Amino acid sequence: MMSASDVLSVLSVAREAGAEVVIAGGWGIDALLGRETRDHQDLDLLHRHEREAALVAALMAAGYTETLDRRPARFVLSHPSGLEIDLHPLRFSADGSATQSSLDPGKPFHYPAECFVGGRIGGTRVRCLSAERQAEFHQGYDPREADLHDMARLREEFGVATHF
Repeated sequence: MMSASDVLSVLSVAREAGAEVVIAGGWGIDALLGRETRDHQDLDLLHRHEREAALVAALMAAGYTETLDRRPARFVLSHPSGLEIDLHPLRFSADGSATQSSLDPGKPFHYPAECFVGGRIGGTRVRCLSAERQAEFHQGYDPREADLHDMARLREEFGVATHF
């Protein structure tokens, strides 16, 4: 399991590498809520594509190794302790919006500038995805129990419509 202190440690490594990151997935939802609502298997991080080499080098120096490569959309780094980081490279535009490649080259993921918001993990301010963008990315697949939990929290706290 990945704890809040593990997340903050990873964010510190990223910051020291000069890599801006945005938390997505389950930890991103808990950051929006400002509290941990469930156990987390991994940490989803969006990062600037142009800082990827520095971020990966810093995480590897911290003991992580690449265990899954689904580039250009995403890749996973794992630590011997069992921690996993799911990394998603973004290309930012001058207006603050971003795109992420998908495995289907004609269908990239779009991130409007306003979807990058603030939240809290362990009392520390972090960047995360908005509730609306989180709900949008939780579509088109069979949900796991954790996904059902996360979408219920978004509906309760933010009144966001979800499809499951």
